[in-house]
Amino acid sequence: MQRKIFAALALGFVAASHLAAQTPAADTQRDKMLARAKAAEISDRWTAPPGDPLTHFTVAYAKLMCSAVFVSGFDPDFARATMGDGNALAAVAHRAKSGVPVVDRKRREVRVTTKSGLTRTARYVGDQGCVSMPQDGSGLAFKPKPVPRNLPDAATTAWPMGDVIAKGSADGLDPAKLKAVVDAAFAPDDALTQAFVVTWKGQIIAERYGPGATATTPLEGWSMGKSITASLMGVLMQQGAYTLDQPAPIPEWQSAGDKRKDIRIRDILNMSSGLRIRAEQDPDYAYDGGYPDHWYYYTGNNAFAYAASRPQQWAPGVVGRYRNTDPVLISYLVRLAVEKRGGDYLTFPQSALFDRIGIRSAVLETDAQGNFLTQGYDLMAGRDWARLGNLYLQDGVWNGERILPEGYAKFVSTLAPAWVADGRPVYGGLFWVNGDGAMPIPKDAYYMAGAGGQYTINIPSHDLVVVRLGRFAGQRPGTASLNRSLALLMKAVPASR
Repeated sequence: MQRKIFAALALGFVAASHLAAQTPAADTQRDKMLARAKAAEISDRWTAPPGDPLTHFTVAYAKLMCSAVFVSGFDPDFARATMGDGNALAAVAHRAKSGVPVVDRKRREVRVTTKSGLTRTARYVGDQGCVSMPQDGSGLAFKPKPVPRNLPDAATTAWPMGDVIAKGSADGLDPAKLKAVVDAAFAPDDALTQAFVVTWKGQIIAERYGPGATATTPLEGWSMGKSITASLMGVLMQQGAYTLDQPAPIPEWQSAGDKRKDIRIRDILNMSSGLRIRAEQDPDYAYDGGYPDHWYYYTGNNAFAYAASRPQQWAPGVVGRYRNTDPVLISYLVRLAVEKRGGDYLTFPQSALFDRIGIRSAVLETDAQGNFLTQGYDLMAGRDWARLGNLYLQDGVWNGERILPEGYAKFVSTLAPAWVADGRPVYGGLFWVNGDGAMPIPKDAYYMAGAGGQYTINIPSHDLVVVRLGRFAGQRPGTASLNRSLALLMKAVPASR
């Protein structure tokens, strides 16, 4: 029973549409998957991440409240009420052990104190959003800095580089059908949908926002940030810094005899590095009251060092598992490449990617070392998620300029071999793939997905990008409403490829 309860808490940290059904066939497939993994296992040794779980849960609560209030601009009571019971990072069982978060607008921080007297703090630092402050009082090991947005005035610039929407974008489509699509995405009210944007042939054809949100409000993307990570790696590949099939040059792996040197960048992007951690999405995971490493990447003080220290469980490219180690390592590689050539790491995402495709609202949050936590601490407005989706729909080309390598969009949207071998045709290159047809859209559709029902969905056959963002508490009804909306969209927009 405890395992089933925890599975409900974990829903938001994996694409909910791809959770295995509780059927005899699903159980048989799971048994085969586990047997295959056991046979391939190099080592079964695991060490728990440092720190008491309560202190991690408490600082996560503070950080999520801090981002909701100081980045998204939500009222604190609304933010707390809509955080959601299923939010595993700040699970309701642990929030019950704490008092009401203290929002200190003068210091621009949120403090949470448990009934046992433990206080953890998250501080808003500007363009790096909110940072979890170290428990030992050591403070930040980096200097936050403003991130220039070198873009024209959005209010007077045509979409997609600005926000002026061209008339006639939806010509040829039935307005009543499009309205029904949007209505479905917002119903019922407890879906808590905050943003819904649809582009067709690169143009916005449907859009609506929920209470407290606008077209420019940065909203939580959670694990959609993994796809931002993939995009930054793609930019560096286009610039010649890396290739897909090279062994990942992680400094900590370069000692003689360290077999992790064989792990390719391709393997890491495919979530099949083979490195060992515990994640609640693991098919054999059973909650024991501890703190999985998968979450520690959000609440520890140095995510990159921890990821680089993880031992091998399987050879690379053999077993596919949804674990935060892999996107964190890609982020580490991004930092290494940018700083090796003397670049500014904190401004690199904006200057190298976001400025080039019209994104103004991105807030990528860091740990205390200034490492981007784009495995899940990332916020952008609905239109900006749509811009990123369209970059891939256009094969990495924007306004005639190639930003991602030719074929990179095909790579991220192609099923990862290790996941296929596991009988799970659902994952590509830090993007999900609708390979099992769980969503009412074509199987070649691929998408970014995040906790609490966050989606940016690319449907190449229809030239569509669909963005749905919402508060975590609305995850279950919100995911159901999104599926109803997608089914109506398929009837409203004809295939074009």
